[in-house]
Amino acid sequence: MNPTVLPPEQAARLLRLATNASVATALLLIVAKLAAWALSGAVSVMASLVDSMMDALASIINLVAVRYSLMPADQYHQFGHGKAESLAALGQATFISGSAVFLVLHALERLAHPVPLERIDVGIAVIAFATVVTLGLLLLQRYVVKKTGSTAIRADSLHYTTDLLVNLSVIATLLLSTIGFGQLDAILGIAIAVFVSVSAWRIGRDAVYMLMDRQLPSGVQERMRSIAEAHTRVLGVHEMRTRQSGRDYFVQMHLEFDDHIPLIEAHGIGDVVEAEILREFPNADVLIHHDPVSADHPS
Repeated sequence: MNPTVLPPEQAARLLRLATNASVATALLLIVAKLAAWALSGAVSVMASLVDSMMDALASIINLVAVRYSLMPADQYHQFGHGKAESLAALGQATFISGSAVFLVLHALERLAHPVPLERIDVGIAVIAFATVVTLGLLLLQRYVVKKTGSTAIRADSLHYTTDLLVNLSVIATLLLSTIGFGQLDAILGIAIAVFVSVSAWRIGRDAVYMLMDRQLPSGVQERMRSIAEAHTRVLGVHEMRTRQSGRDYFVQMHLEFDDHIPLIEAHGIGDVVEAEILREFPNADVLIHHDPVSADHPS
């Protein structure tokens, strides 16, 4: 899905709104869950608390990285600062993995030395509150991702989606503990850690792909190629190279023209092709080279 066309200033405002909301949400939930854990002693509540603490750290990193990525290109960063978003996502993956290890160790200790849960009603009420707040943040993040295509906000949204599922699971576990299934609390802590680890792997994988300049998805490349080849004067496309940095696509392609077409005409057609690509992919930076069709082109 390609982001909706937005003026840069409006996109920047949405990104700042999403990062501010993420940090505020994480800090609010830390306070609420800390109180709930202190009253109930539930590992599942503690798991959710630790996850919110990691969320706060990750969200603060996101806030800084997104603001840095919005800085315009300069003489030292001529392709912009978009990869700051990927670095932030990689940092998120590291934090989340660390929290998963901590949760497993604590849950195993609780399995070995069970502790009766107290004030379960408080735990349920706080986690229900956290679920509603997280859902509100997710709706905002999904809207911002749709409008901007931000990698960092998408990664943040992924692990808040995990939080939402974790919160629902914690509520179910606390309810089950009231009818004699207390050990499910620690077991769920381990299950949460596994689930969080999978999310961390996905976030880290996507960040590494972008940092290593992995090419754009084949569907995006083929669409760009078809846009170029749709022009009647373009006789072929070769040496197409693509990569992504933050929200921006960087595209290079060689267009083939009749050997005798004037350079000024070929250049004008290239401008038309570039404009048509930008109309569909507004965050693309397109570089076009013009070649005679009779030349020996690499495949």
